[in-house]
Amino acid sequence: MNAVETVAGFMGGYIVPFILVLSLLVFVHEMGHYLAGRWSGIRILAFSIGFGPELVGWTDKHGTRWKLSIIPLGGYVRFYGDDDASSRPDFETLETLSDAERARTFNGAKLWKRAVTVAAGPIANFILAIAIFAVIFSIYGKPVSDPVVSEVKAGSAAEQAGFKPGDRIISVDGNSVATFTDLQRYVSMRPGIRIDARVERAGQKIDLFVTPVSTEIPDNFGNKIEVGIIGIMSNAQSGNFRVEKLNPVQALGEGALQSWHVVTGTYDYISNMIAGRMKADQLGGPIRIAQASGEMASLGIAALLQLAAVLSVSIGLLNLMPVPVLDGGHLLFYAIEAVRGRPVGPAAQEIAFRIGLAMVLSLMVFATWNDIARLVS
Repeated sequence: MNAVETVAGFMGGYIVPFILVLSLLVFVHEMGHYLAGRWSGIRILAFSIGFGPELVGWTDKHGTRWKLSIIPLGGYVRFYGDDDASSRPDFETLETLSDAERARTFNGAKLWKRAVTVAAGPIANFILAIAIFAVIFSIYGKPVSDPVVSEVKAGSAAEQAGFKPGDRIISVDGNSVATFTDLQRYVSMRPGIRIDARVERAGQKIDLFVTPVSTEIPDNFGNKIEVGIIGIMSNAQSGNFRVEKLNPVQALGEGALQSWHVVTGTYDYISNMIAGRMKADQLGGPIRIAQASGEMASLGIAALLQLAAVLSVSIGLLNLMPVPVLDGGHLLFYAIEAVRGRPVGPAAQEIAFRIGLAMVLSLMVFATWNDIARLVS
């Protein structure tokens, strides 16, 4: 295979799915801001997918410039009175505007309108994720297996805790367990943390205490992922593997539940990372997302849509972080303004935006470094 074929294969296998998935998520996020801003009476100057120089675009009858930009790693909605794409106020321009003009700027709008407009972006991502999961469940159903142990690995934490084949796990730490997937999800995010598992054995309920072991395991594509395991397995016979058909209402509920699992899993990972129970090298950046997009695309549209749903939740969560330049940072400023009765001063906002930008860039550099290190290894 020559260099041209290699590049073409990489573009088709990784880059194209990555751009398609990311563009969809960015479009939905920014559309949330756009629709809420329009509803609030705020003038919108630009709606961009991507950053940097414009590739193509047009201006609508409201004066909004819709465009595709050259760097497909995000996007923005720029409101009237903003200094840049992060909605940092242009204080000099705002001072020269009349009251009527100022009312149509983002920063001249009422506090609740600004808060709604900012929050609408992450909310749109959560809604998209729920919708995608719901569609997948509606079409393919929900794979289910009972939480029954078929095998206990020798020398494992489960064997030391006293688990036996045939045990049916009823609850963990007081949380009921309906499926084997519920058990896996709970255990995987608790390496080094003792779990109180209640099992049913020969009609009797028994409490067993087990501590998951942090273990690196390969996924379907050979990538190493770090999870907590206890060393039990299930099979089709003991677990009664099946696919449950869901109606639209049930699928929507499962979509919301699956999105919530992504949220809780994210926070569990962050807490484990801070506590030193998991490594920070699991954080991925654009390269890892591109690789994952290509891998999921090779499995079919359902797998790629599932990745898009997970990433949509992640984008929503990331943007809600209380860091200036992100949506969560703006909401933090508005909360302070609501308590103080007046906005945070221009100088303080400028300093906060600079610090926030440095934090975001540092996180991006760290995640990209992890991506490169993973590729090299």
